[in-house]
Amino acid sequence: MDKFLIQGGTPLIGTMPISGSKNAALPLMAAALLADGPVTINNVPVLHDIFTFNKVIAETGTQVTYAREEQKLTIDPTGMNSYEAPYDLVRKMRASFYMTGALLGAAGYAKVSLPGGCAWGPRPVNLHLEGFRALGAEIEMDGGYVIAKAPNGRLPGGTFTMSPSSVGATVNLVLAAVRAKGRSVIRNAAMEPDVVNLCENLNALGARISGSGTPVLTIDGTDHIRAGAMQNTPDRIETGTFMIAAAMLPGSDLTLTNTQEHDLGTFVNTFRKLQTGLEITDTTIRVRSTDRIPPVSIETAIYPGFPTDLQAQWATMMALADGKSTVTDHIYPDRFSYVPELVRLGGNIERKDNTVIIRGRSVLKGASVMSTDLRASVSLVMAGLAAQGETEVLRVYHLDRGYETLEDKLNAVGARIRRISE
Repeated sequence: MDKFLIQGGTPLIGTMPISGSKNAALPLMAAALLADGPVTINNVPVLHDIFTFNKVIAETGTQVTYAREEQKLTIDPTGMNSYEAPYDLVRKMRASFYMTGALLGAAGYAKVSLPGGCAWGPRPVNLHLEGFRALGAEIEMDGGYVIAKAPNGRLPGGTFTMSPSSVGATVNLVLAAVRAKGRSVIRNAAMEPDVVNLCENLNALGARISGSGTPVLTIDGTDHIRAGAMQNTPDRIETGTFMIAAAMLPGSDLTLTNTQEHDLGTFVNTFRKLQTGLEITDTTIRVRSTDRIPPVSIETAIYPGFPTDLQAQWATMMALADGKSTVTDHIYPDRFSYVPELVRLGGNIERKDNTVIIRGRSVLKGASVMSTDLRASVSLVMAGLAAQGETEVLRVYHLDRGYETLEDKLNAVGARIRRISE
C-alpha cells in the first residue's frame, strides 16, 4: 500500500493544469449506455474510479476503450447483453449505482448491488429508489441487490420532489427518464455543475431536458439518443483544493489553468475574504499568498453554497489562521475523520457535533497520519506541505481515486513529495 513522504515548508510557485472532473465524468459514462451507438467522452482524468467504473460498464457487454494519453474514453453500448452490476465492483465506488438509472433507461431492467465508497457516514439510496418508483419503476430488493423494472420495457415517466436535494439521485433519475415514454419532472433537483453538464451533453445527443441549473428539471422522453461526443468539465474541487493550498503556504504564487470560475459557486466570494492576491480570467485562476491568513468561518451548503468536498481543506488552512474559526458541515455531518490526524500534526482543533472549532496560529510539525476518505487525505497532504519536518501520509490510494497524479502536479510547482510503495 503506497504512502507519501512530504518535506514541508516550501511555497507553490508556477502553473498547474486542472484535470477533468471525476464527479462529472462518471455520470457521462453512465449516460453513454443510453445511446444508439459509440459515445466518446473528452477530458476524462486518469483515476482509479474511472478504471473501476469502466469495469462495471464492461460487465454489461458494452465495449469500453480508454485512450489515456488523449484522455478520451469511448463507450459503445451496441453489444450490451447483460443488465447487472455486481457487488465485487459496485462496493468499491458509490457512483457505480448510476448503473441503475442508466440500465433502467436503456433496457427497462437493472440489477445493481447496493453501493460502497468512502468509509464515512451512511449515504442511503432510499431517495433514488423512491424517485424510480415515482417515474413508474417496480423496485424490489434481493440479497443486497436492487432490481428495478420498467413496465413493458420503458418507464411511463412521472413527478418526484426530492427531500433533501441530492446530486446522485438527480443524476440517476435523469438517466432513467431520458428514454421514458412520457414526461418526467424532478423538483428540488440538484443544481451542481455536474448535473448541468450531464443534461447539456445529453441534449446535444437528442435528449429533451429543460431547466438544468434550476431546481426543476423537466424531461420529455425520447426514443433515441444519438452516438457522438461528450465534453467533460474541469474539476472544480481540484481547483478549490489548490487555491486553498496556495493561500496557506507563505510565498506561493500559483496559476491554475483549464478551469472555470463559474463552477465554483459562492466559494470564490468566501475565498476573497482571505485577502490574498487573486486574479481570475475565463480559464485561469492565480493565487498569491500573503503573510497573514485571517480567520474565516464557513458552513457547507448545496450548490452554489460552500462545497462539502472543500471543508476539510478549509479547516486545515484555518489551523494556520490568525484567530479562531469554525467549519460546519450541513451536508455530511460525519465527515471529520481528519480532525484527530490534524491534532497529531499540532493543529488546535476539536469537533462538536457537525462543527469543528479551530483555534489558529498552530505550528504544524511532521508526523505519521492516515485517513479514511478522499478529501480528508488531501487535507493531510496540505498540512504536510505546511508542517515543519517530514510528514508521512498513509493509505494514499484514497487520493488516487480522485486527484490525478497529485504528487507530480504539486512537485512541479515546488512541493517535495515522494511516493513510497510498500
